[in-house]
Amino acid sequence: MKRPEKEAVVAQLTDEFRGADAIYLTEYRGLTVPQISDLREKLGRDTSYTVAKNTLFRIAAKENGIEGLDEMLAGPTAVVFVKGDYIDAAKVLRDFAKENKALIVKGGFADGTVYDAEGAKQLADLKSRPEMLAEMAGALKGTMSKAARLFNALPTKMVRTVDALREKQEKAA
Repeated sequence: MKRPEKEAVVAQLTDEFRGADAIYLTEYRGLTVPQISDLREKLGRDTSYTVAKNTLFRIAAKENGIEGLDEMLAGPTAVVFVKGDYIDAAKVLRDFAKENKALIVKGGFADGTVYDAEGAKQLADLKSRPEMLAEMAGALKGTMSKAARLFNALPTKMVRTVDALREKQEKAA
C-alpha cells in the first residue's frame, strides 16, 4: 500500500474512532467470509466491522487520544466500531464467539476506559440501557405506589380514630 493510500485509510479510521461510542478488537483468523458477513449482520446498522493493518489502527487510535490498545493490536485484528448502545454489541460478539470458536474478542474501549478480553466479557454481562431504564421505572412505580398507599392510609386512620372516639363518647353518655 502506497503512502497516500495509507493516509486515506488512517483518515477514515480516525473518523471511525471519533464517531464511535465504543470499539471492540477481535481476532478473526479462521472465520469464513459468510461467517464474517453473518457477524456484521448480527451487529446491526450502528456498527461497522473493519479490517486494516494494526499500525494504521494504532495511528488512528493515537490521533484520537486512545492509549493502551497496542498490546491487543497483534496478529490479525478487526475492529468493531459501535455507535449507540455498546452493551448490545458486546452481547452479540460474546454469543457469536460461543458459536464460532475462531472469533476471539481481544478487548475494547468505551467511556474513556480500555478493557482487556475479560473486561469486554464483563461488559457483555451488563444489562443494556433499555433493561436498566425498565428496572428503574419499575422501582419508581413501586415507590410511588407505596407513597400513595401511605398518604391514603393517614386520612383513613384519622376517620376511624374520630369514629371510635365518637362511639366511646356516645356509650359514656
